[in-house]
Amino acid sequence: MSDSPILVPFFGMLLLTLVVWVFMYYHRLRVIREAKIDPQSLSIPETAAAFPPHAVNPANNLKNLFELPVLFYALVLLLLHTGQVDSVYTLCAFGFFVFRVVHSAIHCTYNRVMHRFSVYCISSLFLWAMVVRAALTAF
Repeated sequence: MSDSPILVPFFGMLLLTLVVWVFMYYHRLRVIREAKIDPQSLSIPETAAAFPPHAVNPANNLKNLFELPVLFYALVLLLLHTGQVDSVYTLCAFGFFVFRVVHSAIHCTYNRVMHRFSVYCISSLFLWAMVVRAALTAF
C-alpha cells in the first residue's frame, strides 16, 4: 500500500488544502491588521463576507476543498483497501489532483469564473470516471 503511486495525488490534495488554508489566513489576518478590525466583530459571518476578494476567495476555495475532494479521499482509500488500484485509477487521480490545483490557483487569485468552472468540470470528470468505474466493478 505504501508504494502505490495513487498516494501522490491523495497526499497532494491534502497538501493543497493546507496551502489554501495558510493562504486564506495570511490574507484574512493581513486585512484585519491593516483595517484595524476588531476580531470579535467577525463572529457575525456577514462581516467577514465584506472582506475584499483576495481575503474572501481563499476561504470560499477552502470550503470547496471539502466537497468533491471528500469523495476522492474515500474512493482512494477504498481502492487501496480492496487492492483495486491500477493505472487507470492512478491516471484519473492525477488528473483530478492537477485540475484541482489549477482550480484553487484561479479561485485564490484572479477568480475568473469561466476559467475556474472549466477546470472544475474537467477535474470532476476524472473523479466521476473513477466513481462510476469503481461502482461497476463492485456490482
